[in-house]
Amino acid sequence: MNKFACNFLSMRRVILLIFLIFSGISLLPAQSVKRYTLNEVIHLAQKQSPDALMAKHRFRKSYWQYRTFKATYLPNLNLRATLPDINRSINAISAPDGTISYTSQSVSNYSLGLSLNQKIGLTGGELFVNTGLQRMDNFYTDTTTRQYLSNVINIGISQPIFTYNPYKWQKKIEPLKYEEAKRLYMETNENIAIKAINYFFSLLTAQIECEIAKKNYHNYDTLYKIAKGRYNLGKIAENDLLQLQLNYLKADASVEQAQLAYNDKFFRFKSFLRLKDSTGIKLIPPMLTSFFNIPVSKAVEEAKLNTSASLAFTQRLLEAASQLNMARMNGRFDMNLYASFGVSQTSHTLQEAYKKPLNQERVNMGITLPLLDWGRAKGVIKMAESNQELVKTAVQQDKIDFEQNIYLKVMEFAMQKKQLAIAAKSDTVAQKRYEITHKRYMIGMVNDVLELNNAQIDNDNAKLNYFNTLKSYWVNYYDLRKLTLYDFQKNRPITVNTKLLIQ
Repeated sequence: MNKFACNFLSMRRVILLIFLIFSGISLLPAQSVKRYTLNEVIHLAQKQSPDALMAKHRFRKSYWQYRTFKATYLPNLNLRATLPDINRSINAISAPDGTISYTSQSVSNYSLGLSLNQKIGLTGGELFVNTGLQRMDNFYTDTTTRQYLSNVINIGISQPIFTYNPYKWQKKIEPLKYEEAKRLYMETNENIAIKAINYFFSLLTAQIECEIAKKNYHNYDTLYKIAKGRYNLGKIAENDLLQLQLNYLKADASVEQAQLAYNDKFFRFKSFLRLKDSTGIKLIPPMLTSFFNIPVSKAVEEAKLNTSASLAFTQRLLEAASQLNMARMNGRFDMNLYASFGVSQTSHTLQEAYKKPLNQERVNMGITLPLLDWGRAKGVIKMAESNQELVKTAVQQDKIDFEQNIYLKVMEFAMQKKQLAIAAKSDTVAQKRYEITHKRYMIGMVNDVLELNNAQIDNDNAKLNYFNTLKSYWVNYYDLRKLTLYDFQKNRPITVNTKLLIQ
């Protein structure tokens, strides 16, 4: 090799050394590198990643929606007041003899009322109890009069009859929505775990590729130096020497490319986990100690019991039934009952307004009966019936697809045991083959550079394939956890402490 090529390679080594120092990956002091296992990364992702924070706030929204719904059925206490209502105007006044005259009036009204209301979910009506006091000041030209009206207590009911009762359906649907929100949160947690696994293995693969690139660089550096000596002795052809030189240059460039790819995935990894410190990261490859079988029937059963999909099926059927009930009840024969009983009194003084109160009763029964609607009500009912049948058919098909999807996922997970065993064995065989080929080349028993290249490429690919297969194993496992909300390792359903989420 000429002097220029030697100087070029020396300069490349210096640049590479400077790049490695500033990249801060393998040359960082031991105390500045933070080691993470796969479980630790999953835990961090489910705790502080952007996806985890958004999932928590979505659940909080659902929680307060459910709390608002429950508050609807609790007693509602209201205070109403008018302080004051002043009216100065000219109005038409009717005299007892039937004559009408325009008179200037100046009136001031004050009122204070307290009411307690309670909805009746079973019937859709409302009970109420109220009390109140009104005062009216009438200002004349030469005098002023004052009068009080006390509503000591008034008890009543407002009840629609033969009409659609939304509260009855809400009491069935809203708890389902809240339970579905809890399960969706847990499923999102499992989905975050899958994203964490992908980020973990993406960075781990880049980390391994960096190690492979550095190892190959040092190996080809050594091989190239040996090849130059053999070439000078006439033991190898110039073509083999040039091939090794080319491999050496490629290995040199691969180190920088692998380092650049690592840095990109390193920053993506830290961004996903919201890690703000400047320490380096070293990922510890996960080790599998045991495999376990998942029966399809068990997975399907747990999915029906635990997942949000099963609740969504029920919710869709209830909503369709609610729409049909509303179509049948509304716009037909409607009746409303209003009844109240109370005691009240009027007086010119506040004390007298509460003495010897008089009874007051009110009953109102209103009906609405459409006599001619040109088939509108019948059309609305038929549309609601068709919609219900469509929903039933869609839900039945979705249930079949849901169970089929779980079946395929279980079968796919079952394959991972064999796939991982094959990948591990392939990695071991490729590593051993490369070591043997490398040693034989070093001692001159093998002079075929292509054979060495193939052994090195197969070795690198086998190692990366093993970790890709390992990633597939964990992704498939957590995908099954998401679909069933069941921990098959611990043999128990996945749960969440919702109290911690709403603090």
